[in-house]
Amino acid sequence: MATEVTLPQLGESVTEGTITEWLVDVGDTVEADQPLFELSSDKIDTEVPAPAAGVITEIKVSVDETVDVGTVVAVIGEGEEAAGADDQPSKASETQETEPAEAEAAETEAEPAEPAEPEAGEQAESTQAQPAADTTEQQPAEGKPAAEDTDQAVTDRVPVSPIVRRLAREHGIDLSAISGSGQGGRVTREDVEAAIDSAGEPEPAAGPSSAAAPAAAPSEAASPQQPSRPDVKAGEREHVEDLSRIRQRIAQRMMESMQSSAQLTTVQEADVTSIMQLRAQHRDTFKAREGASLSPFAFLARAAILAVKRHPTVNAQADWQAGKVRYHDYVNLGVAVDTEKGLLVPNIKAADDLTLAALSRAIAEAADKARGKGKLEMSDIEGGTFTVTNTGSRGVLLDTPILNYPEVAILATGAIQKRPVVIDDGTGPAIAIRDMVYLCLTYDHQLLDGADAARFVTDVKEVVETHDWAGEIGY
Repeated sequence: MATEVTLPQLGESVTEGTITEWLVDVGDTVEADQPLFELSSDKIDTEVPAPAAGVITEIKVSVDETVDVGTVVAVIGEGEEAAGADDQPSKASETQETEPAEAEAAETEAEPAEPAEPEAGEQAESTQAQPAADTTEQQPAEGKPAAEDTDQAVTDRVPVSPIVRRLAREHGIDLSAISGSGQGGRVTREDVEAAIDSAGEPEPAAGPSSAAAPAAAPSEAASPQQPSRPDVKAGEREHVEDLSRIRQRIAQRMMESMQSSAQLTTVQEADVTSIMQLRAQHRDTFKAREGASLSPFAFLARAAILAVKRHPTVNAQADWQAGKVRYHDYVNLGVAVDTEKGLLVPNIKAADDLTLAALSRAIAEAADKARGKGKLEMSDIEGGTFTVTNTGSRGVLLDTPILNYPEVAILATGAIQKRPVVIDDGTGPAIAIRDMVYLCLTYDHQLLDGADAARFVTDVKEVVETHDWAGEIGY
Protein backbone atom coordinates (compact mmCIF):
# COMPACT_ATOMS: atom_id res chain seq x y z
CA MET A 1 0.00 0.00 0.00
CA ALA A 2 1.44 3.34 -1.04
CA THR A 3 1.61 6.37 1.27
CA GLU A 4 1.36 9.83 -0.23
CA VAL A 5 3.61 12.54 1.18
CA THR A 6 1.87 15.92 1.10
CA LEU A 7 3.06 19.43 1.75
CA PRO A 8 2.12 19.95 5.42
CA GLN A 9 0.18 22.82 6.95
CA LEU A 10 2.79 24.88 8.83
CA GLY A 11 0.57 27.64 10.14
CA GLU A 12 -2.78 29.33 9.74
CA SER A 13 -1.45 31.98 7.36
CA VAL A 14 0.85 29.70 5.34
CA THR A 15 -0.75 28.50 2.09
CA GLU A 16 2.27 27.37 0.07
CA GLY A 17 5.89 26.33 0.39
CA THR A 18 9.03 25.76 -1.68
CA ILE A 19 11.02 22.54 -1.58
CA THR A 20 14.63 23.69 -1.28
CA GLU A 21 16.32 20.28 -1.10
CA TRP A 22 15.41 16.61 -1.32
CA LEU A 23 17.23 14.57 1.32
CA VAL A 24 16.33 11.25 -0.34
CA ASP A 25 16.25 9.79 -3.86
CA VAL A 26 13.84 7.46 -5.63
CA GLY A 27 14.64 3.94 -4.44
CA ASP A 28 15.88 5.00 -0.98
CA THR A 29 14.53 3.13 2.04
CA VAL A 30 13.25 5.48 4.72
CA GLU A 31 12.04 5.14 8.28
CA ALA A 32 9.01 6.85 9.76
CA ASP A 33 9.84 10.41 10.88
CA GLN A 34 13.08 10.44 8.85
CA PRO A 35 13.58 13.85 7.17
CA LEU A 36 12.56 13.67 3.50
CA PHE A 37 13.02 17.23 2.25
CA GLU A 38 13.72 20.78 3.34
CA LEU A 39 10.76 23.16 3.04
CA SER A 40 10.83 26.94 2.93
CA SER A 41 7.70 28.98 3.60
CA ASP A 42 7.18 32.71 4.00
CA LYS A 43 7.85 32.42 7.73
CA ILE A 44 10.12 29.48 8.49
CA ASP A 45 12.46 26.86 7.03
CA THR A 46 12.03 23.31 8.27
CA GLU A 47 12.62 19.63 7.48
CA VAL A 48 9.55 17.53 6.69
CA PRO A 49 9.63 13.94 8.02
CA ALA A 50 8.35 10.77 6.39
CA PRO A 51 4.79 9.86 7.47
CA ALA A 52 5.57 6.13 7.18
CA ALA A 53 8.40 3.68 6.60
CA GLY A 54 9.03 2.24 3.16
CA VAL A 55 10.80 2.99 -0.11
CA ILE A 56 10.57 6.22 -2.10
CA THR A 57 8.84 5.16 -5.32
CA GLU A 58 8.17 8.60 -6.79
CA ILE A 59 9.19 12.23 -6.34
CA LYS A 60 6.58 14.51 -7.88
CA VAL A 61 7.94 17.98 -7.11
CA SER A 62 11.33 19.32 -8.15
CA VAL A 63 13.74 21.41 -6.08
CA ASP A 64 12.88 25.14 -6.07
CA GLU A 65 9.28 24.40 -7.05
CA THR A 66 6.57 26.17 -5.04
CA VAL A 67 3.33 24.26 -4.42
CA ASP A 68 0.20 24.67 -2.31
CA VAL A 69 -0.31 23.09 1.10
CA GLY A 70 -1.77 19.60 0.67
CA THR A 71 -0.06 18.91 -2.67
CA VAL A 72 1.30 15.36 -3.04
CA VAL A 73 5.08 15.75 -3.40
CA ALA A 74 6.24 12.13 -3.12
CA VAL A 75 5.04 8.55 -2.74
CA ILE A 76 6.33 5.94 -0.29
CA GLY A 77 5.70 2.33 -1.27
CA GLU A 78 6.04 -0.97 0.58
CA GLY A 79 6.12 -4.66 -0.28
CA GLU A 80 6.18 -5.31 -4.03
CA GLU A 81 6.05 -1.59 -4.76
CA ALA A 82 9.20 -1.14 -2.70
CA ALA A 83 10.95 -4.00 -4.46
CA GLY A 84 10.41 -2.38 -7.86
CA ALA A 85 11.29 1.14 -6.75
CA ASP A 86 14.89 0.93 -7.98
CA ASP A 87 13.65 0.19 -11.50
CA GLN A 88 11.48 3.30 -11.64
CA PRO A 89 13.24 6.59 -12.40
CA SER A 90 12.11 9.77 -10.73
CA LYS A 91 9.84 12.16 -12.57
CA ALA A 92 12.68 14.61 -13.05
CA SER A 93 14.92 11.87 -14.50
CA GLU A 94 12.27 10.73 -17.01
CA THR A 95 12.02 14.19 -18.53
CA GLN A 96 15.78 14.50 -18.84
CA GLU A 97 16.59 11.07 -20.38
CA THR A 98 17.25 11.11 -24.13
CA GLU A 99 19.41 7.98 -24.61
CA PRO A 100 18.99 4.57 -22.89
CA ALA A 101 22.73 4.25 -22.38
CA GLU A 102 23.87 2.34 -19.30
CA ALA A 103 26.08 5.24 -18.23
CA GLU A 104 23.07 7.58 -17.97
CA ALA A 105 21.02 5.00 -16.10
CA ALA A 106 23.83 4.63 -13.59
CA GLU A 107 24.05 8.38 -13.13
CA THR A 108 20.34 8.56 -12.21
CA GLU A 109 21.23 7.26 -8.75
CA ALA A 110 24.02 9.83 -8.31
CA GLU A 111 24.09 13.50 -9.18
CA PRO A 112 24.76 13.85 -12.96
CA ALA A 113 27.72 16.02 -13.88
CA GLU A 114 26.80 19.16 -15.79
CA PRO A 115 27.99 18.93 -19.43
CA ALA A 116 30.64 21.37 -20.54
CA GLU A 117 29.77 23.97 -23.17
CA PRO A 118 30.92 22.76 -26.62
CA GLU A 119 33.53 24.79 -28.46
CA ALA A 120 33.04 26.06 -32.01
CA GLY A 121 32.48 23.20 -34.44
CA GLU A 122 31.91 20.55 -31.78
CA GLN A 123 28.11 20.70 -32.06
CA ALA A 124 28.08 19.84 -35.80
CA GLU A 125 30.73 17.19 -35.34
CA SER A 126 28.82 15.45 -32.56
CA THR A 127 25.64 15.54 -34.68
CA GLN A 128 27.30 13.85 -37.64
CA ALA A 129 29.06 11.19 -35.55
CA GLN A 130 26.49 10.33 -32.89
CA PRO A 131 27.88 6.85 -32.02
CA ALA A 132 31.31 8.33 -31.35
CA ALA A 133 29.77 11.05 -29.19
CA ASP A 134 27.89 8.48 -27.11
CA THR A 135 31.13 6.55 -26.57
CA THR A 136 32.85 9.71 -25.47
CA GLU A 137 30.11 10.55 -22.98
CA GLN A 138 30.53 7.18 -21.35
CA GLN A 139 34.24 7.85 -20.83
CA PRO A 140 34.69 10.14 -17.78
CA ALA A 141 37.12 13.02 -17.90
CA GLU A 142 40.66 12.41 -16.74
CA GLY A 143 40.89 12.13 -12.94
CA LYS A 144 37.10 12.08 -12.49
CA PRO A 145 36.55 8.35 -11.84
CA ALA A 146 38.57 8.54 -8.65
CA ALA A 147 36.55 11.55 -7.43
CA GLU A 148 33.20 9.98 -8.21
CA ASP A 149 34.24 6.63 -6.75
CA THR A 150 35.33 8.46 -3.62
CA ASP A 151 32.01 10.33 -3.46
CA GLN A 152 30.09 7.09 -3.82
CA ALA A 153 32.19 5.37 -1.18
CA VAL A 154 31.68 8.27 1.19
CA THR A 155 27.94 8.45 0.66
CA ASP A 156 27.66 4.74 1.31
CA ARG A 157 28.90 5.49 4.83
CA VAL A 158 27.62 9.05 5.36
CA PRO A 159 24.00 10.13 4.53
CA VAL A 160 24.38 12.88 1.91
CA SER A 161 21.85 14.38 -0.50
CA PRO A 162 22.80 14.75 -4.19
CA ILE A 163 22.89 18.54 -3.94
CA VAL A 164 25.22 18.47 -0.95
CA ARG A 165 27.41 15.87 -2.70
CA ARG A 166 27.71 18.07 -5.78
CA LEU A 167 28.49 21.18 -3.69
CA ALA A 168 31.29 19.30 -1.90
CA ARG A 169 32.69 17.99 -5.18
CA GLU A 170 32.71 21.46 -6.78
CA HIS A 171 34.73 22.90 -3.90
CA GLY A 172 37.01 19.92 -3.33
CA ILE A 173 35.59 19.11 0.11
CA ASP A 174 36.18 15.62 1.53
CA LEU A 175 32.80 14.51 2.88
CA SER A 176 34.36 11.78 5.02
CA ALA A 177 36.18 14.48 7.01
CA ILE A 178 32.95 16.28 7.94
CA SER A 179 30.98 15.44 11.06
CA GLY A 180 27.33 15.69 10.00
CA SER A 181 24.98 17.74 12.15
CA GLY A 182 21.79 16.34 10.60
CA GLN A 183 19.65 13.48 11.85
CA GLY A 184 21.54 10.17 11.86
CA GLY A 185 24.83 11.93 11.14
CA ARG A 186 23.58 13.32 7.81
CA VAL A 187 25.90 15.91 6.30
CA THR A 188 23.83 19.03 5.57
CA ARG A 189 24.41 21.89 3.16
CA GLU A 190 25.34 24.09 6.13
CA ASP A 191 28.04 21.58 7.15
CA VAL A 192 29.62 21.72 3.69
CA GLU A 193 29.35 25.52 3.49
CA ALA A 194 31.08 25.77 6.87
CA ALA A 195 33.86 23.50 5.58
CA ILE A 196 34.19 25.69 2.48
CA ASP A 197 34.47 28.81 4.62
CA SER A 198 37.10 27.13 6.81
CA ALA A 199 39.14 26.01 3.82
CA GLY A 200 39.04 29.44 2.19
CA GLU A 201 39.11 30.25 -1.50
CA PRO A 202 42.22 29.23 -3.48
CA GLU A 203 44.61 31.90 -4.68
CA PRO A 204 43.93 32.89 -8.30
CA ALA A 205 46.41 31.51 -10.80
CA ALA A 206 48.78 33.93 -12.45
CA GLY A 207 47.35 35.06 -15.78
CA PRO A 208 48.38 37.33 -18.60
CA SER A 209 47.37 40.44 -16.66
CA SER A 210 49.54 39.54 -13.64
CA ALA A 211 52.48 38.63 -15.87
CA ALA A 212 52.23 41.93 -17.69
CA ALA A 213 52.20 43.99 -14.49
CA PRO A 214 55.97 43.84 -13.74
CA ALA A 215 56.82 44.83 -17.29
CA ALA A 216 54.58 47.87 -17.09
CA ALA A 217 55.92 48.96 -13.72
CA PRO A 218 59.22 50.56 -14.91
CA SER A 219 57.53 52.80 -17.46
CA GLU A 220 54.92 53.86 -14.94
CA ALA A 221 57.57 54.66 -12.38
CA ALA A 222 59.55 56.68 -14.93
CA SER A 223 56.56 58.75 -15.95
CA PRO A 224 55.93 61.82 -13.78
CA GLN A 225 52.30 61.83 -14.79
CA GLN A 226 49.64 59.66 -13.17
CA PRO A 227 48.65 56.90 -15.59
CA SER A 228 45.14 57.11 -16.95
CA ARG A 229 42.70 54.62 -15.48
CA PRO A 230 41.25 52.12 -17.93
CA ASP A 231 37.55 52.25 -18.63
CA VAL A 232 35.55 49.69 -16.68
CA LYS A 233 33.19 47.86 -18.97
CA ALA A 234 29.73 46.81 -17.93
CA GLY A 235 29.91 43.60 -15.93
CA GLU A 236 33.56 43.98 -14.93
CA ARG A 237 34.42 43.99 -11.21
CA GLU A 238 30.90 42.80 -10.49
CA HIS A 239 29.32 39.51 -9.62
CA VAL A 240 25.71 38.40 -9.38
CA GLU A 241 24.26 36.06 -6.76
CA ASP A 242 20.78 34.70 -6.22
CA LEU A 243 18.87 36.27 -3.37
CA SER A 244 18.22 33.74 -0.64
CA ARG A 245 14.60 32.84 0.02
CA ILE A 246 14.73 34.19 3.54
CA ARG A 247 16.11 37.53 2.25
CA GLN A 248 13.26 37.73 -0.26
CA ARG A 249 10.77 36.96 2.50
CA ILE A 250 12.28 39.60 4.79
CA ALA A 251 12.05 42.16 1.98
CA GLN A 252 8.42 41.24 1.35
CA ARG A 253 7.51 41.49 5.04
CA MET A 254 9.30 44.82 5.47
CA MET A 255 7.53 46.36 2.48
CA GLU A 256 4.21 44.96 3.69
CA SER A 257 4.84 46.57 7.08
CA MET A 258 5.74 49.96 5.61
CA GLN A 259 2.77 49.97 3.24
CA SER A 260 0.25 48.89 5.89
CA SER A 261 1.13 51.24 8.75
CA ALA A 262 2.10 54.85 9.43
CA GLN A 263 5.42 54.38 11.20
CA LEU A 264 7.12 56.91 13.42
CA THR A 265 9.95 56.58 15.95
CA THR A 266 10.35 58.36 19.28
CA VAL A 267 13.46 58.15 21.48
CA GLN A 268 14.03 58.33 25.23
CA GLU A 269 17.24 58.02 27.25
CA ALA A 270 17.57 55.89 30.38
CA ASP A 271 20.19 55.60 33.13
CA VAL A 272 21.14 51.94 33.61
CA THR A 273 24.01 52.50 36.05
CA SER A 274 22.31 50.65 38.89
CA ILE A 275 21.46 47.74 36.58
CA MET A 276 25.05 47.46 35.34
CA GLN A 277 26.39 47.57 38.92
CA LEU A 278 23.93 44.88 40.04
CA ARG A 279 24.81 42.74 37.03
CA ALA A 280 28.56 43.05 37.65
CA GLN A 281 28.07 42.00 41.26
CA HIS A 282 25.85 38.96 40.69
CA ARG A 283 26.21 37.74 37.07
CA ASP A 284 28.46 34.78 37.93
CA THR A 285 26.29 33.47 40.76
CA PHE A 286 23.16 34.17 38.70
CA LYS A 287 24.43 32.11 35.77
CA ALA A 288 25.44 29.26 38.03
CA ARG A 289 22.03 29.29 39.71
CA GLU A 290 19.76 29.96 36.71
CA GLY A 291 21.76 28.52 33.81
CA ALA A 292 21.41 31.74 31.80
CA SER A 293 23.37 34.97 31.45
CA LEU A 294 22.18 38.04 33.29
CA SER A 295 22.27 40.26 30.20
CA PRO A 296 21.33 43.98 30.23
CA PHE A 297 18.91 43.24 27.38
CA ALA A 298 16.88 40.96 29.67
CA PHE A 299 16.46 43.86 32.15
CA LEU A 300 15.32 46.21 29.36
CA ALA A 301 12.92 43.62 27.92
CA ARG A 302 11.45 43.00 31.37
CA ALA A 303 11.03 46.75 31.90
CA ALA A 304 9.19 47.04 28.56
CA ILE A 305 6.84 44.21 29.53
CA LEU A 306 6.02 45.84 32.87
CA ALA A 307 5.26 49.12 31.07
CA VAL A 308 3.17 47.42 28.38
CA LYS A 309 0.68 46.27 31.02
CA ARG A 310 -0.04 49.94 31.78
CA HIS A 311 -0.25 50.97 28.11
CA PRO A 312 -2.48 48.38 26.39
CA THR A 313 -2.61 50.22 23.06
CA VAL A 314 1.03 49.35 22.27
CA ASN A 315 0.06 45.69 22.67
CA ALA A 316 -3.01 45.82 20.43
CA GLN A 317 -3.95 45.00 16.85
CA ALA A 318 -6.27 47.05 14.67
CA ASP A 319 -8.66 45.85 11.96
CA TRP A 320 -9.27 49.02 9.99
CA GLN A 321 -11.73 47.46 7.54
CA ALA A 322 -13.93 46.18 10.34
CA GLY A 323 -13.36 49.27 12.48
CA LYS A 324 -12.22 47.17 15.47
CA VAL A 325 -9.18 47.07 17.74
CA ARG A 326 -8.17 43.94 19.67
CA TYR A 327 -6.40 44.45 23.02
CA HIS A 328 -4.26 41.57 24.26
CA ASP A 329 -4.29 40.87 27.98
CA TYR A 330 -1.03 38.95 27.60
CA VAL A 331 2.36 39.79 26.08
CA ASN A 332 3.83 37.41 23.51
CA LEU A 333 7.24 39.06 23.35
CA GLY A 334 8.95 38.93 19.96
CA VAL A 335 12.75 38.88 20.08
CA ALA A 336 14.57 39.90 16.89
CA VAL A 337 17.47 37.48 16.30
CA ASP A 338 20.33 38.00 13.84
CA THR A 339 21.11 34.63 12.22
CA GLU A 340 23.37 33.48 9.40
CA LYS A 341 20.29 33.07 7.21
CA GLY A 342 18.81 36.46 8.08
CA LEU A 343 16.49 38.10 10.59
CA LEU A 344 14.11 35.84 12.51
CA VAL A 345 11.64 36.93 15.21
CA PRO A 346 10.54 34.08 17.48
CA ASN A 347 8.28 35.13 20.32
CA ILE A 348 8.04 34.15 23.96
CA LYS A 349 4.48 33.21 24.86
CA ALA A 350 2.97 34.87 27.96
CA ALA A 351 6.24 36.67 28.69
CA ASP A 352 4.42 38.89 31.19
CA ASP A 353 4.06 35.87 33.48
CA LEU A 354 7.84 35.35 33.68
CA THR A 355 10.27 36.69 36.26
CA LEU A 356 13.52 38.27 35.13
CA ALA A 357 15.35 34.97 35.63
CA ALA A 358 12.78 33.01 33.63
CA LEU A 359 12.73 35.67 30.93
CA SER A 360 16.55 35.48 30.63
CA ARG A 361 16.33 31.74 30.03
CA ALA A 362 13.47 32.15 27.55
CA ILE A 363 15.35 34.79 25.52
CA ALA A 364 18.45 32.58 25.34
CA GLU A 365 16.36 29.58 24.29
CA ALA A 366 14.54 31.54 21.58
CA ALA A 367 17.83 32.88 20.18
CA ASP A 368 19.39 29.41 20.16
CA LYS A 369 16.44 27.90 18.32
CA ALA A 370 16.48 30.69 15.74
CA ARG A 371 20.19 30.10 15.12
CA GLY A 372 19.70 26.39 14.57
CA LYS A 373 20.74 25.05 17.98
CA GLY A 374 17.20 23.76 18.44
CA LYS A 375 14.17 23.11 16.26
CA LEU A 376 12.27 26.31 15.50
CA GLU A 377 8.57 25.54 15.17
CA MET A 378 5.89 27.58 13.41
CA SER A 379 4.30 28.20 16.82
CA ASP A 380 7.52 29.99 17.85
CA ILE A 381 7.04 32.49 15.01
CA GLU A 382 3.29 33.10 15.06
CA GLY A 383 1.23 35.03 17.61
CA GLY A 384 3.59 37.82 18.67
CA THR A 385 2.03 40.97 20.17
CA PHE A 386 5.02 43.26 20.95
CA THR A 387 8.67 43.05 19.84
CA VAL A 388 12.04 44.15 21.21
CA THR A 389 15.28 44.27 19.22
CA ASN A 390 18.76 44.67 20.66
CA THR A 391 20.52 46.73 17.98
CA GLY A 392 22.93 47.90 20.66
CA SER A 393 24.58 44.47 20.54
CA ARG A 394 26.41 45.76 17.44
CA GLY A 395 27.40 49.05 19.04
CA VAL A 396 24.56 51.12 17.55
CA LEU A 397 23.35 54.03 19.67
CA LEU A 398 20.08 54.85 17.88
CA ASP A 399 17.83 52.91 15.56
CA THR A 400 14.45 53.27 13.83
CA PRO A 401 13.20 49.68 13.61
CA ILE A 402 10.39 48.62 11.29
CA LEU A 403 7.24 47.19 12.87
CA ASN A 404 6.79 43.45 12.96
CA TYR A 405 3.40 43.87 11.27
CA PRO A 406 0.56 43.51 12.29
CA GLU A 407 2.02 44.52 15.66
CA VAL A 408 1.77 48.25 16.34
CA ALA A 409 4.94 48.85 18.38
CA ILE A 410 8.55 47.68 18.55
CA LEU A 411 11.24 48.81 21.01
CA ALA A 412 14.92 48.99 19.99
CA THR A 413 17.56 49.16 22.73
CA GLY A 414 20.82 50.91 21.84
CA ALA A 415 24.34 50.29 23.03
CA ILE A 416 25.05 51.08 26.69
CA GLN A 417 27.77 53.72 26.98
CA LYS A 418 29.37 55.63 29.81
CA ARG A 419 28.73 59.35 29.38
CA PRO A 420 28.98 62.50 31.53
CA VAL A 421 25.46 63.32 32.69
CA VAL A 422 24.01 66.09 34.83
CA ILE A 423 22.38 64.54 37.91
CA ASP A 424 20.87 65.84 41.13
CA ASP A 425 22.58 64.17 44.07
CA GLY A 426 20.51 66.00 46.68
CA THR A 427 22.94 68.87 47.08
CA GLY A 428 22.27 70.35 43.65
CA PRO A 429 23.16 69.64 40.02
CA ALA A 430 26.39 67.71 39.45
CA ILE A 431 28.17 66.02 36.57
CA ALA A 432 28.69 62.28 36.91
CA ILE A 433 29.80 59.41 34.70
CA ARG A 434 26.77 57.18 34.16
CA ASP A 435 25.83 54.16 32.04
CA MET A 436 23.26 55.42 29.54
CA VAL A 437 21.10 53.78 26.86
CA TYR A 438 18.70 55.06 24.21
CA LEU A 439 15.24 53.46 23.97
CA CYS A 440 13.76 53.82 20.46
CA LEU A 441 10.07 53.08 20.01
CA THR A 442 8.64 52.70 16.51
CA TYR A 443 4.84 52.76 16.54
CA ASP A 444 1.87 52.82 14.17
CA HIS A 445 0.63 56.40 14.16
CA GLN A 446 -2.73 55.15 12.91
CA LEU A 447 -3.45 53.70 16.34
CA LEU A 448 -1.07 55.53 18.68
CA ASP A 449 -0.62 59.28 18.91
CA GLY A 450 2.77 60.82 19.57
CA ALA A 451 1.80 61.55 23.17
CA ASP A 452 0.82 57.89 23.70
CA ALA A 453 4.22 56.72 22.44
CA ALA A 454 6.03 59.32 24.54
CA ARG A 455 4.19 58.28 27.69
CA PHE A 456 4.98 54.62 27.09
CA VAL A 457 8.70 54.97 26.37
CA THR A 458 9.08 57.35 29.32
CA ASP A 459 7.37 54.78 31.52
CA VAL A 460 9.91 52.19 30.34
CA LYS A 461 12.66 54.63 31.36
CA GLU A 462 11.13 54.98 34.85
CA VAL A 463 10.92 51.22 35.30
CA VAL A 464 14.54 50.80 34.18
CA GLU A 465 15.77 53.39 36.67
CA THR A 466 13.56 52.74 39.71
CA HIS A 467 12.40 49.10 39.70
CA ASP A 468 13.60 46.82 42.52
CA TRP A 469 15.81 44.65 40.31
CA ALA A 470 17.79 43.18 43.19
CA GLY A 471 14.60 41.94 44.83
CA GLU A 472 13.34 40.46 41.54
CA ILE A 473 16.45 38.33 41.01
CA GLY A 474 16.55 37.35 44.69
CA TYR A 475 19.54 39.31 46.00
